[in-house]
Amino acid sequence: MATVLVADQCEIPGDVASLDAFRRWSRSPAFPTAGRIDWVASHIEVDMSPEDIFTHGTVKTAIVGRLWPLAVARGMHLFTGETRVSADAADLSVEPDVVVVSEESLESGRVRLVPAAGGRPDRFVEFEGGPDLVVEIVSDSSARKDTERLPIAYHAAGVREFWLVDARGADVRCTIHRREPGGWATDAVPGGIHRSAVFACGFVLARTRNPQGRFVYDLAVTPD
Repeated sequence: MATVLVADQCEIPGDVASLDAFRRWSRSPAFPTAGRIDWVASHIEVDMSPEDIFTHGTVKTAIVGRLWPLAVARGMHLFTGETRVSADAADLSVEPDVVVVSEESLESGRVRLVPAAGGRPDRFVEFEGGPDLVVEIVSDSSARKDTERLPIAYHAAGVREFWLVDARGADVRCTIHRREPGGWATDAVPGGIHRSAVFACGFVLARTRNPQGRFVYDLAVTPD
């Protein structure tokens, strides 16, 4: 079958027509090393646009910087960038901005580690199932996917908690969604505080400007 060329940068083999085929391709040497390439509901979604520095890159750094010590203290694992999560139940294979997985989820089999080729010990390339927490930071090039398609897919995958962050407008928004059987629910309280069941505390994402006028972000923790 014909190869699909996207933006002269990403070649998609014509035989990648199923989730299993996409996952095999994503683990092959032929898979592109640049950009973000996801499988969402039987569609390959390619985003070759660079991350915006002050509405995406520094936002992710602030979130990871705050969540990392909290995750370690709770015996959880935090990943950012090129960490693939796949779920047959959701017809999904994606690389979220941030992923948090607990040892409890791994031990129970709710989330499974996919070994690297060759079966070398302690080498894994992918998660199967629904992580404890997934963060997506909205970009101009992926706004509809981030706000419409991915929330549905993450719920179907069994993700416990989904954070949607949008720093592109006049105000920065960080909404924490808690998984319920019928969909996502939020526990927002006055002051812009959103409660996280995974971390058992509240969070507020604030943005200010430094003396040179550039954006600076802080993810503040509030008591549960």
